[in-house]
Amino acid sequence: MNGQQIFFLVVVFVAVVLATLGVTALFSARPVRDRLMRLSGQGKELAIEGAPGRIEMPHWQQKVVDILGPAGRLSLPSEGWETSPQRQRFIHAGFRGDNAPQVFYGVKTLLTFLLPVLFMLYSGVRSVPLENQTMMLWIFALAGAGYYLPNAYLARRIFVRKREVFENLPDAIDLMMICVEAGLGMDAAIARVAQEIRLKSEILADEMHLVGLELRAGATRERALRNLALRTGVEEVDLLVTMLVQADRFGTSIADSLRVHADSLRTKRRQRAEEAAAKIPVKLLFPLIFCIFPSMLLVLLGPAFISIYRVLLPTMGGN
Repeated sequence: MNGQQIFFLVVVFVAVVLATLGVTALFSARPVRDRLMRLSGQGKELAIEGAPGRIEMPHWQQKVVDILGPAGRLSLPSEGWETSPQRQRFIHAGFRGDNAPQVFYGVKTLLTFLLPVLFMLYSGVRSVPLENQTMMLWIFALAGAGYYLPNAYLARRIFVRKREVFENLPDAIDLMMICVEAGLGMDAAIARVAQEIRLKSEILADEMHLVGLELRAGATRERALRNLALRTGVEEVDLLVTMLVQADRFGTSIADSLRVHADSLRTKRRQRAEEAAAKIPVKLLFPLIFCIFPSMLLVLLGPAFISIYRVLLPTMGGN
């Protein structure tokens, strides 16, 4: 064994040991002191006073925050975070915890440095013949990919949440309309809808449940509904909130307004489905041309080409 192979084995051994220790630390049981404090009730008192935030958080999540927190502070904005568009994107994605920015930016920082280091270790162990310019290009490309991969995940999560809210909003409006026509008030109707819609959409049920909690805490109905529109970031929810606020302010029938709004949302949902169906032939064009048609041509014309090669060409050559 040469020196490179020994170095590679040492790196693999250290990585396996560190990974094992990390997994053991993440999924191990809580310390005895924390469990005794929770059993004795002191944990709840301290959590109300705001002293130990980590008792209320699961153990493995707190370990992840402790590991990624120092790396996240390197790229976390120090000023203007509360009013920044990035924080709004976190809310739209469903990350409302105080430690979510540290974990997100910690993952970005870790991937930015980890991917180039792994590539350099691989190229050094495998003795990949790369020039300096090619090596630097790969390093910068991997660093950029590691930096923007969390952004892609965040954008995908926002898109999925918004689509689920939009697709289930007409059903929630129908439930709210039925509750209002049955004699329930708006606050009770929102709480009932949050309970019933959970069977179909956890995301929309959680958002409606937060509206009910804000109303119980003493917030005005307009403020709670505006917060719902800000948390979801869906245009249709904003239109619904505006309609409910105006109906409440001018004294119009809320049930009729909900019925009209549900019909318009259902029509818009059907139009989006028709638009997606109309795009299918265009999207299938490239797989057909580059993947399916060559295989069909090979299967259909292959025997003919073989016969031409074996029979026709020797005959034309005079053999």
